[in-house]
Amino acid sequence: MWKRRALGWLIVCITGLALLLVRLMEIQLIETEAFSKHNVNLLEESVKQRTQELVIDNGRGNFLDRNGDMLTHKKVSVLVLFPFLKKIDWDAKKVSEITGITENVLKMAVAGAKKPFAYGEPQPLELTSSQMERINQLNIPGVFAIEKKFERSHIPAEQLIGLTGENPEEVKKRYPNKELSEKTLLGVSGLEESFDEFLLPEGKSKLVYHVDGSGGPLFGINVKYVDPANPFYPVNVRTTLDKGIQQKAEDLVDKYQIKKGGLVLLNIEDNTVLAMVSRPAINKKDPYSGAGITNKMLKQQIMGSVFKTVVAAAAIDNDLDNPLRQFNCSKKINGKPELKYNYGMLNFTNSFARSCNRTFGELAKELQKKDPHLLEEYADKLSLTTTVGWQGDVYHTSDFKQLTEEESGRVFVSDEERKDANIAAMSGIGQHEVRATPLAVANMMATIARGGEKEMVRTVSKIEYKNGTTLVDFPVRSLEGDSISPYTSMKLQKLLREVVTNPNGTGRWFKDLPYEVAGKSGTAETGKYLAGKQLHNKWFAGYFPYKNPKYALVAVNLDVLDSGGGVNLLFADMVKMLYETDYEKSSK
Repeated sequence: MWKRRALGWLIVCITGLALLLVRLMEIQLIETEAFSKHNVNLLEESVKQRTQELVIDNGRGNFLDRNGDMLTHKKVSVLVLFPFLKKIDWDAKKVSEITGITENVLKMAVAGAKKPFAYGEPQPLELTSSQMERINQLNIPGVFAIEKKFERSHIPAEQLIGLTGENPEEVKKRYPNKELSEKTLLGVSGLEESFDEFLLPEGKSKLVYHVDGSGGPLFGINVKYVDPANPFYPVNVRTTLDKGIQQKAEDLVDKYQIKKGGLVLLNIEDNTVLAMVSRPAINKKDPYSGAGITNKMLKQQIMGSVFKTVVAAAAIDNDLDNPLRQFNCSKKINGKPELKYNYGMLNFTNSFARSCNRTFGELAKELQKKDPHLLEEYADKLSLTTTVGWQGDVYHTSDFKQLTEEESGRVFVSDEERKDANIAAMSGIGQHEVRATPLAVANMMATIARGGEKEMVRTVSKIEYKNGTTLVDFPVRSLEGDSISPYTSMKLQKLLREVVTNPNGTGRWFKDLPYEVAGKSGTAETGKYLAGKQLHNKWFAGYFPYKNPKYALVAVNLDVLDSGGGVNLLFADMVKMLYETDYEKSSK
């Protein structure tokens, strides 16, 4: 009896030991990098227990402006101190003499430290190159002067650049064939998301030292520098933004209290984005939710009278712009008396300058009678109903898009609407279902200014290796489809200039600016109400200088009362700022 009992216990013990051995093998040999349902990297966690480290650079690629300045991060020369200094006798006096930090303050900072730190974080003390050299010449273990990468407290064009975050499940889903840490930062929105695969880190640059259970040095006081040692990574994504202009544009948008809206500024010569501002801003406390994460400049908006530019183009090509013809602008689009905007009888040019709804409602109906698709055809020729951001094949990625969040515009939503004369009239003044993104409207103005040359809009010019050589180039590319003719462009240019030079034009506020402006205003009814009053989208879209076009600019204020929320002052100050910026550059 006792033999059977002993044998049973022996079997139980052997089984238990076997299970324990299997579990140990699982932990030590099999699931070392993805243990349990939480995918814990046991190797990393083991190293963490016996090391302390200071990350100098997380290894993710950087965004630069067109001049090579870093946008999302900055490199700062800092003083780094390690906690083991509290256990050794080190020359704090000499460090104090070089940095200007008192000896006691240095020692107190080290005494309270549990891990390596840059002195003064989160606003670290910035050292000069001379101070860095002198500190490192001291050769004090645990005291270093290094260049460390910090995230900027304010990121310019934050919605365009986008956000990053940690998501272990998304790492596996997005990159199933790559060996990446579950804590790898991924692009969540904007350019961070569209360029994510290029930006992935090869590894972190860091200072490391090994510690025992009490936090003391395990192998003496030697600090090791760990670096992926790849001369090509991390890469730099060179955007087309001008950081100085971008910051001034953001300041002006906030000065004029644009709560919802923003602006787009294009360089007409190469059709690149110089500045893009979207409001509301991203909520720093909860960045991944709320309206702030949405880039309003890439979302379709009700555009109002700006769409009359499209109707004008179609009218010109279909011989409906007879200068002798008069339109009764004392009447509304529905034929009722116009009390607020009673302009009397106006010809085609004056109708455009004063933005007469009656004229363009009638023209839209006449165009619709000729061909129900004409309005859409000309909207497409002016790139309002398609996406305009750069796209094409890049390496193994076909149809790569720089702006993955960009929406297309539209004129009609059904064939029934397309054939309805009254709806065509409303569409002719940019109401009903007519929509376009501010970016597409800016591109329309650039297309007209270039004489009808329709190009993709670039926000990134190239991706560079760490050593400065080019990995990917994004060349100037034409947009597919027909465009307006040079003749039609010339006629539109004159109309857009008339908006500003005409004493009664809707853009007459801009006639005395240092750059000659051509453009079109728009005030669109949104169908939304606040305290019983309808909200509007207020636009001004144009280009300048008129005779030698350099910039296309769109300013828009969304969901504001008709009595306020204009964008004229914002547009005017942008023109003045760009003139002053150009003058300063030419004077150097």
